[in-house]
Amino acid sequence: MTILPLQPAEHASPEALRAFLGQCRDAARRDGHAKLVSISLAVDALDPLAVLESIFEPHEPHFYTERPTIESAIAGAEIAAAYETSGPSRFASVQGWIDDTLAHTIAVGDVNAPFGGPHFFAGFTFRDEVEPGEPFPAAFIFVPRWQVALAGATTTAVANLLVAADADLAALTERVWRAHGKFSRFEYRENGGTSAPPVGLGQRDEPHGHDARATAAAFTTREAGDYRAAVAQAIARVEAGEFRKIVLARAQDVASAQALHPLRLLNGLRQRFPDCYSFSFANGRGPSFIGASPERLVRVSKGVLETEALAGSARRGTTASEDAALASALLRSEKDIREQREVLDDIVARLTPLGLTLEFPAHPQVRRLANVQHLHTPVCAMLPEGVRLLDVLAAMHPTPAVGGSPREAAVARIRELEGFPRGLYAGALGWLNTRGGGEFFVGIRSALVEGSRARTYAGAGIVAGSTPEKEFAETELKFKAMLDALVV
Repeated sequence: MTILPLQPAEHASPEALRAFLGQCRDAARRDGHAKLVSISLAVDALDPLAVLESIFEPHEPHFYTERPTIESAIAGAEIAAAYETSGPSRFASVQGWIDDTLAHTIAVGDVNAPFGGPHFFAGFTFRDEVEPGEPFPAAFIFVPRWQVALAGATTTAVANLLVAADADLAALTERVWRAHGKFSRFEYRENGGTSAPPVGLGQRDEPHGHDARATAAAFTTREAGDYRAAVAQAIARVEAGEFRKIVLARAQDVASAQALHPLRLLNGLRQRFPDCYSFSFANGRGPSFIGASPERLVRVSKGVLETEALAGSARRGTTASEDAALASALLRSEKDIREQREVLDDIVARLTPLGLTLEFPAHPQVRRLANVQHLHTPVCAMLPEGVRLLDVLAAMHPTPAVGGSPREAAVARIRELEGFPRGLYAGALGWLNTRGGGEFFVGIRSALVEGSRARTYAGAGIVAGSTPEKEFAETELKFKAMLDALVV
């Protein structure tokens, strides 16, 4: 990536912008390759979800993720550049596309600010291949036309555009200049809208005051399959030695009498689960995959890798004493400790060959969420020279927390036992920057939303000692978070 010492805020005029874009067009002509041009600008404090909600368009791709407790959020929409692929080499193929894109990228402005520069938003489905009719490809990555991100007290807005050899400089200049003006003075209305949407995404006809949720009397649910029977079959296979653990999910289809707005559902999730990754990923063809995931898959920042082993569950108590008793029982549960250790051992086995020296506490901790508590072991390591985030992701996904162990044997049986394709459920979603950093989380506690319908997902690990009723009860607990967001 080429970073030019041009500060848009100091050369803020349409004439200067057009001259800069003309230089980019000249470079595209010389190289015979279009240039991805990225312009970063620090702006006044914005709420990325409110910005995205105000200009939401179901037929434009978007990506959003937030962790409210650490004041970190990023949103991007529309496509400046995109790529999709499938198969066992999909992570390597995506990395190759990123490298090629950056080789033809020109960046200016506050590139080194938090979330400055172009970001790559990606979603990888649970399996390497998808079935006909599934809404998301096995791997989809895009650079948005615009992005806005919050990191503590810093808000950074970025405009990304392709400048080809035959680019219309007047049209590009007008688009970027108007977008710069909108983000510099973004104004919210009390009903949740804005009087100044970014260029390229006009005002919508839908009233901003519309409630995205359905009333309890105005929706129906239908179970996809017989979960107890699937668990019983899985237990028999565990006892037969086919695998030690398999994670089986349930799917419930929700039909509402009114349209479900995915981003307004998401606002409820981020408020209810501030410790989780609130997320929304839209493919631009209608469906949005939303959720509040408790599980980090991998994070890389300044050469340090962070991941975690998260498995084993118990409900939250209604009193402090009951809550503590449930946590204590979880820490003593042989079945849950074994399940959590399977996940940790798998992380060690898969990352050690990459040259990582992993550090983690000797015993798991309890991680408490709003409606459930888990056994949790944080893991960190320095990233060796030549090993990148997507290399780690390819080695880890899917973890035993969402697949099973041994991984190959368990994953091969999941589709047969569950009876439905997972798609992005239990897949890997996240972002990468131009400095080798990024963050991916697991697509659990989630729903696929389109129009007035949603498919919600919840899973549980099946090991020796599991029972159909107990695993059904665990998934009911996990379903509650999403169903509460869908209905009043």
